[in-house]
Amino acid sequence: MQIYIVAFIIAVAVAYFATPHVKELAIKAGAMDTPDERKVHREPVPRMGGLAIYFGVVAAVFISMKINHQILGIFLGGSIMLAVGIIDDIKQLSAKAKLAGQILAAMALIVFDVRIEWLTNPFGPMIYLDYLSIPVTILWIVAVTNTVNLIDGLDGLAAGVSSIASITILFVALQQNLWMVALLTAAIAGSALGFLFHNFNPAKIFMGDTGSLFLGYMLAAVSIMGAVKGAATIALFVPIVALGLPIMDTAFAIIRRYHHGVPIFRPDKGHLHHRLLAMGLSQKQVVLSMYVVSGLLGLSAIILSEVSQLYAFLIFIAIAAVSVVAAKKIGVLDIHEKNVDA
Repeated sequence: MQIYIVAFIIAVAVAYFATPHVKELAIKAGAMDTPDERKVHREPVPRMGGLAIYFGVVAAVFISMKINHQILGIFLGGSIMLAVGIIDDIKQLSAKAKLAGQILAAMALIVFDVRIEWLTNPFGPMIYLDYLSIPVTILWIVAVTNTVNLIDGLDGLAAGVSSIASITILFVALQQNLWMVALLTAAIAGSALGFLFHNFNPAKIFMGDTGSLFLGYMLAAVSIMGAVKGAATIALFVPIVALGLPIMDTAFAIIRRYHHGVPIFRPDKGHLHHRLLAMGLSQKQVVLSMYVVSGLLGLSAIILSEVSQLYAFLIFIAIAAVSVVAAKKIGVLDIHEKNVDA
């Protein structure tokens, strides 16, 4: 049996069986998600379920592979991100404190030589970043981490989308013989799926920031490792498309809030899942629809890894254009001021 399959199975099992225990711990710690006007659930639900996802990933990786300094760096940063999420789930950190924690986690990667050193240029040779490598790496980690965090708005949504993105990167890693990346993404996908059994509607527990920050960080970090070790055609196009749904939803939220003259970090009810619910879809229908979109983006990402840089760039632009048109039609880019929280 392939080692990445073993890692996947271990991750599913550990996350699945750890989640009920984490739920009890969350209740004792007071990590409860209380309903408000933005949230869909009507009763308090324990959060901090991301701790079970963390246990699944750690167990799968440390059992299945030989640990090197890069893996240690990834898990050091992941543990920092996990700690930030736990504190936020219990005590509600400020946006500045959360950002500081995310930057610290990104710096842990850089110290262990996991960083973005070049970018793909579809019209010529690669662009080497040199001294810009550190700020670009930090920006990538913070950006991807927060996109996953922001899409965590419905039962099973963030866990399912993260699973699909992980499986996408796993397939591309296997195509490129990037076995370390394949094993890591198999562990991430397995843990998210193991947790999803308890998190799908009606959710018994939420992953909270503990889970969404950790998952976002791990996907960002593994993508950097794939870009560093992989062929130029992969670069960061594949993870961007694989995570296209949360990335686009975040980008549209920033544009929407800027248009209304409110802080970009202020929550609103204009996210894609909010708009689909407003159109009359049920929670399950919205989540399953977004799974389908994530799956289609995943297939597109796999295609990107098989074509030239220029064709990959053109496909990327086409996906972005279609997304903008769809967002306008659904109303994600054109909501009324009343949908922005005061």
